[in-house]
Amino acid sequence: MVHSGLDTQRVAELWDREALPALEAFVEIPAKSPHFDPGWADNGHLEAAMELGARFCRHHLPTAEVSIERLEGRTPLLFVDLPGSDNAAGTALIYGHLDKQPENTGWSAGLGPWQPVVREGRLYGRGAVDDGYALFSAVVALAAVREAGLRHPRCVFVIEACEESGSFDLPAYLDHLAGRIGQPDLIVCPDAGCGTYDRLWCTTSLRGMITGTLRVDVLREGVHSGDAGGIVPSSFRVLRSVLGRLEDVHSGEILPQLCRVEIPELRRRQAEHAGAVLGELTRERYPFLQGVEPQSADPAERILDRSWRAALEVVGAEGLPPIEAAGNVLRPFTATKIALRLPPTADAEAVAEGVQALLTADPPARARVRFEVDAVASGWAAPEPAPWLAEALEAASMAHFGVEPVHMGEGGTIPLINWLQARFPAADYFITGVAGPGSNSHGPDEFLHLDAARRLTACLGEALHAQAVAGGAGTGG
Repeated sequence: MVHSGLDTQRVAELWDREALPALEAFVEIPAKSPHFDPGWADNGHLEAAMELGARFCRHHLPTAEVSIERLEGRTPLLFVDLPGSDNAAGTALIYGHLDKQPENTGWSAGLGPWQPVVREGRLYGRGAVDDGYALFSAVVALAAVREAGLRHPRCVFVIEACEESGSFDLPAYLDHLAGRIGQPDLIVCPDAGCGTYDRLWCTTSLRGMITGTLRVDVLREGVHSGDAGGIVPSSFRVLRSVLGRLEDVHSGEILPQLCRVEIPELRRRQAEHAGAVLGELTRERYPFLQGVEPQSADPAERILDRSWRAALEVVGAEGLPPIEAAGNVLRPFTATKIALRLPPTADAEAVAEGVQALLTADPPARARVRFEVDAVASGWAAPEPAPWLAEALEAASMAHFGVEPVHMGEGGTIPLINWLQARFPAADYFITGVAGPGSNSHGPDEFLHLDAARRLTACLGEALHAQAVAGGAGTGG
C-alpha cells in the first residue's frame, strides 16, 4: 500500500477552518444523554446537536443524502449516505455520537462544560473529545480526499444521541435503517482512546461489563452496636466475605474461572510493543497519590490487566451514613453497586448468571444476600485486519505522525461495536480515537488535543481512500 498523497498541513488547515468552529458550537449545546436529562425531548438540546451536524454534512458533502431519523419515543439519529466517488466499490460505516456526559464539578478557572476554550493546543468543553470531534473530523477527512482528487468508498454515517446512556436506542435504528445501510466492508469508530498524542493508536479489543447491586440484610432496623455487636453479624462483614468469593482481597485478581480467558499470543505481542512505547506512562496517566503503586510492575502486564483481564470496582454504596452523621449503630443492611469488567471474549451473559449464583449461594450467617444485575454488555475483539487495511494504517501513521501505529486493547466498554460485529461479521474494523492522558472524557476540564485530532483526521482520510483503491477487498477479512 502506497501513501495516497494527502497533505498533513492541508488537512490541518481544513480542520481548523471548518471542523473547529463547528465543534466549538457543539460544545456550547448542553446535549446531555437521556439518562442524565429525562426531559431531553422537551429541552431540545439533542435535536439542536443533530441539526448542527446535519448542516455541517450538507455543506461539506453536497452529494450526500442527509436525514435526521426519529423513531417514536427514541432519541434522534443523524444518517448520512455519501455515494462512492467514480463508482468506487465498498461501503464504510462511520459511527459517532452527539450526546454528552453531565457537567460534573471541579472545572478550572476560566473553563466550563458548555464554554469552548482553546488553550495551549487543546479545546476544552464537554463533548469535545467524547466524541463530538468524530463526526466533524470524518467529514473533513472526506472533504480533503475529494479536494485532493482521490477516491473514497460509499460512506454511511450513523451518529446517535444515546451512547452515554448505553446506546439503548441504537439497535432499533439499525433495524430501521438496515436496508439503507446494506453490508459495510469497513466499520470506522473514532470513539476510542489513545496512549499518547504523537502517533496513531488502533484499538484491538474492548472489555465487557456487568453492573449490579449487591445487598446484604441482617436486621429489620438498626440497633445499638454495643448491645448487638458480637451477636448480630455485621452486614458489612458479610458483604466483604461474599465479595471475597469474586475478588482476591490482596491482589485484586478476579477468582472465578468463568471470568478468565486465554489471551491470544498476538495480543500479548502487541501489549509488549505498546508497553515499550508507553513505559511508565502506563502508570503516570493516572493521578496516583505519592507512594501508591499499580497492581503490576511491568508496563505490558498493566496493558493486559486493563484490556484482557477482569477487574472489579465498587462504584456506589447505600446503608452507610456520612461520617458526620454516623452513630454507634449496627446497621440493618449494606448495599454496593459493583462494576465488573470482563475480558473481551468472555460470555458476559454466562458470567452474569455465574456471578449471581456465586454471590448469593450459602450466605454467611444465613444473612439475606441479593445480587440484582442492572446491565450486561459483551466485550469485543477485533478480527485480523485485511492486508490492505493493515498496510494503509501503517502508511497513514508514518505519513501523518512520523511513527508506526500502536495496536492496543482498551479497558472500556462500547457495546455497540459488539452489536455491529454481530450484524456485519465480514467487515473490517478501524477503531481509534484521541481520548488520551488527562483528556477527562467524563470529568472536569475535558479537552480535545487539537494536533492529534488533525493528524487522526488525515489518517481517517487515508483509510477511506485505501478502501476505495482496494475495491472492497476487506470483505471477509
